[in-house]
Amino acid sequence: MLAFDSMTLADKLQSLKAEALASFQTADSSKALYDKKVHYLGKSGVFTEVMKEMGSLSKEERPQFGKLVNEVKVVLEAAYAEAEQALKKQEIDAQMLSEEIDLSLPSYPLQIGSEHPVHRVINEIAGIMGRLGYSLRQGPLIEKDYYNFEALNIPADHPARDMQDTFFIDKTHVLRTHTSPIQIHSLESEKPPLRIIGTGPVFRCDSDISHLPNFHQIEGMCVDTKVSMADLKGTISFFVKEFFGSGLKTRFRPSFFPFTEPSAEVDCTCPICKGKGCSLCKQSGWIEIGGCGLINPKVFQHAHVEYPKWQGFAFGFGIERMAIIKYGIDDIRLIPENDMRFVRQFEV
Repeated sequence: MLAFDSMTLADKLQSLKAEALASFQTADSSKALYDKKVHYLGKSGVFTEVMKEMGSLSKEERPQFGKLVNEVKVVLEAAYAEAEQALKKQEIDAQMLSEEIDLSLPSYPLQIGSEHPVHRVINEIAGIMGRLGYSLRQGPLIEKDYYNFEALNIPADHPARDMQDTFFIDKTHVLRTHTSPIQIHSLESEKPPLRIIGTGPVFRCDSDISHLPNFHQIEGMCVDTKVSMADLKGTISFFVKEFFGSGLKTRFRPSFFPFTEPSAEVDCTCPICKGKGCSLCKQSGWIEIGGCGLINPKVFQHAHVEYPKWQGFAFGFGIERMAIIKYGIDDIRLIPENDMRFVRQFEV
């Protein structure tokens, strides 16, 4: 290898600088420019080879030469950036000139919005009950303990409280565990006769394949001077046929709810198998849809409504459960996930 003094190496460096600058100017594409940068400034490039020759310099000369190398690199990096910007602009301009937009071509298909199954069920139920004279009500999600429990005949020591795993906000407020408090608010603020349905989110400490910690309910209440269990049965039978389809039967099994007396669980013919037996109804042909009963006189007492002048019935359904039954959804956890592949199945 030939030995170069500091002046010779500096001259060589300046010569390579001029060569690189000229080379950058002759590049005709971004890729060609990048290849030239790698040739001169890459890890195995020309300037790296020059740097290896610094070993022939004295200790005093090396810092000066290293400073000169850095100055040259800064100049070349700036020249590369400027040339790259100019080439990219030229390439974009050329692409714009070569491409044409055919305005006669049809547009891409637009995705039609989907109605979430929860909202779809709520709207359908509200429409059905609206034809019977029921109007919609809503209430607060954070309820006083009084409205969520005591006014519904569930005092502090009542065993029914154990049936609902409650989220407590503080000693006197809870995340409502059901939509039944809407009944009390309506009885306190409106004069009977009343026909209302209340709906919205409810919250319980529960989560598995058939339960959610946050789900939706819809509650119905009818208050008038002459209301009987026969009226309740007729109303729910009408609703079942309108919602699930004609030809389905309903049956009422005795049950217990603190806010109704007598109380019943409501079953209907399985809409999926039409009573023949399937996995959804566990081969029974029947499927439970909710609870109901005549309003307990103690509820009227808490709401300061005169009983027996005014009587009434109430019923409640889980919205997600109704969606599962109607649409054959096999896992309730699909409903709050909002996966578009799932929601698009409910396009309007």
